[in-house]
Amino acid sequence: MKSLSETWFADGFIDFELKKYTLLAYLQNITHQFNENKLYPQLADLIFHYNNLVAFRENKKYLQEQFPKKFSGIQMEKLQLLYEQMIEDDELMQELEAIIQYASGQMKSTITSGTEIYEFVEDKLNIFPIGLLPIETNEGYFFLSEGSYRETRVYQYRLSFFEKHQEKYRSIKTEFISQYERNIVNTYEYIKIDLIRNRKTLPNPAVYSIETPLKFPVDETLLPIAKRSLVRYLA
Repeated sequence: MKSLSETWFADGFIDFELKKYTLLAYLQNITHQFNENKLYPQLADLIFHYNNLVAFRENKKYLQEQFPKKFSGIQMEKLQLLYEQMIEDDELMQELEAIIQYASGQMKSTITSGTEIYEFVEDKLNIFPIGLLPIETNEGYFFLSEGSYRETRVYQYRLSFFEKHQEKYRSIKTEFISQYERNIVNTYEYIKIDLIRNRKTLPNPAVYSIETPLKFPVDETLLPIAKRSLVRYLA
C-alpha cells in the first residue's frame, strides 16, 4: 500500500488542489482494500494520519507527545517552522486550514467505513477457553477457525504491559505455529495435547479458541481483530 508521508499536508508546495489530489488517490486505494474486506494495515495507517491532522491543528505540543516514535527531529522542526510561517502569513494559514479541514473530513468518512467492517467482524467472533486454564494466562496459544471450521490456525501469544502518559496498556505479540485440519480426531482438545507434547516451552499453557462463521481475509482482517478481541477478553 502506498501511504502518505507523515507530513504530507506540509510537504512541498502548499496548494489545496494539489493536496486534494494526493489525498483522494490515497483514499481511493484504501477504499479499494476495504471493498475487499481488507482492513490492515490500511485502517491503522488512516487513523494515524487523521489523528496527526487533528493534533497539528489543535496543538503542536500534543503532536510531539503523541507521536514521538513516528516523527524524526527533522520532521518536527519542519512542522514547527510551518507554524511560525502560518502566524506570519495569513494566506498560507488559510490554505493550510482548508487542506486540513477537507482532509480530516474525507478521512473521517473513510475511517467510518473501515470501523463498520471491524465492528461487524468483531461481533461475529466467539472466544472460549479449551480445557482448564492455568493461573497465568499472559502467555499461551489461540486457535483461529473461520467459515466451515474445517481448518484451525494455531498461534502462540504473549501479552505485555506498558505505560504511556500515565495510563497502562496491554499489547500482544503472536507467532503462527501450525495449521490443523479439523476432523473427528483433530479436536481442539487433541490439538492442545499435541502442542503440549511437542512444544516443551509451555508445559501448561492457556489455550483459547476464536471462531467465526465469516470468510474474511485472515491476515488483513480476521487475525488483527481476533488479537485485539483476545486482549480485551483476557482483561
